[in-house]
Amino acid sequence: FIMRDKKSISRRSFIKGVGGGLAGTAALATGVLAKGKIKQEETATDSEKVKVKLNVNGVNYELFIEPRVTLVEALRDRLGLTGTKIICNNGECGGCTVIMDGRAVYSCMILAVDAQGTKIQTIEGIKKNGKLHPVQEAFIKNDAFQCGFCTPGFIMSAKALLDHNPHPDEKEIKRAVSGNICRCGSYNYIVKAVKEPSKIFNKNKLRKILWL
Repeated sequence: FIMRDKKSISRRSFIKGVGGGLAGTAALATGVLAKGKIKQEETATDSEKVKVKLNVNGVNYELFIEPRVTLVEALRDRLGLTGTKIICNNGECGGCTVIMDGRAVYSCMILAVDAQGTKIQTIEGIKKNGKLHPVQEAFIKNDAFQCGFCTPGFIMSAKALLDHNPHPDEKEIKRAVSGNICRCGSYNYIVKAVKEPSKIFNKNKLRKILWL
């Protein structure tokens, strides 16, 4: 066995000391974050906020927000439309894709104030009378997702394509969703799912089904 003198530190004392240090560090960090949050809220005075009017899924909203708030933040944090995902928040993954005036766009790269005067559609707004959109049904039928986190963005990109081109070929489909990233690697099934509506419906029927 090992002899210890009075000045030696026992294992129990060492662990308690480390635990106390970590707890103290956590408390300090929490305090800093709390102060930072309070400070941020205090600096976001009413005089710095602006009135923003958005039309989302056919509904008009009026928000009182800071000019720096992005569209995806307004959708998720202010309107509660959390189907639009924030993944990279840097315009690279497509998880936040919405349709604006008929075009698929990254909502993390657009300020909410700049989205005024446009018609915005999110994943929550593409079903009708409680029935899933044909693209949503096709994604389910063809297992075009695994974790599903990126799926709303893919569906919105696919819908934007089909709205303008009801019968895309595989090259056009791949190009349309090239701005979306699936970390699960479900690309082949995604392409198959986008083909599904164009195989089932003729051009006029498809446009009716897509509610254009």
